[in-house]
Amino acid sequence: MLVLTLVAPVFATNCYVLAPAPGRECIVVDVGGGVAGAVRAAVDEHGLTPVAVLATHGHVDHTWGAAEICAHYDVPLHVHAKDVYRLADPFGSLGGGAVAAALAQLGLRTEDYREPARVEPVETEHRGEARLELAGLPITWQHAPGHTEGASLVSVPRAPSSASVLLAGEGLAHEPPPSRTVLSGDVLFAGTIGRTDLPGGDDAEMAATLADPVGTLAPDVLVLPGHGPATRMDVEYRRNPFLAAPRR
Repeated sequence: MLVLTLVAPVFATNCYVLAPAPGRECIVVDVGGGVAGAVRAAVDEHGLTPVAVLATHGHVDHTWGAAEICAHYDVPLHVHAKDVYRLADPFGSLGGGAVAAALAQLGLRTEDYREPARVEPVETEHRGEARLELAGLPITWQHAPGHTEGASLVSVPRAPSSASVLLAGEGLAHEPPPSRTVLSGDVLFAGTIGRTDLPGGDDAEMAATLADPVGTLAPDVLVLPGHGPATRMDVEYRRNPFLAAPRR
């Protein structure tokens, strides 16, 4: 599986391009502010054909460029149904002024934001799963609320073959291939977790999510977070103060 990591200049959000191999269909995950041009260049370089854009949650630093990529390739955006409302009101749903001011410092105007024209909500039970087949990849969409109401883990049962995955942690690159690759959005990062103090965040929901599904992930799972370097669950079980040993 080809995995490309493109870091957006706005809030350093990780945007991922996943495909079974070069020259194939692909999906684009979490198109943040200022990264759409890099996405188009990477797609051209590797001969890829986007079939969908995915957002691990509805915060604007993960969706700013979604409309541009969706329109350019005529593809839909998939986001959990509980976060769809954020697409129409990305700044108000984050508390308004502070986010707008931060974006302005980076040269982005709130009035330039565009909502994607085609949105296909992903429906699940509370902390339940949905299965999608996109670009030849069997995707598991796991509802993981706490950071936002619709925060999710997006995973595929394959290991990346691309050297462009950003790794952190001792020896990660030399471990056996992972059994699964999980895009964790802002639920889980290397050494920490996503914040719960923004509108829609919830400490109790996050604690439950960290117990399951996060705390039941296999130790060899590769985690590609929404910000910062990649990690593995065995490393997180040892070093992340918010996680306990897996229940296995």
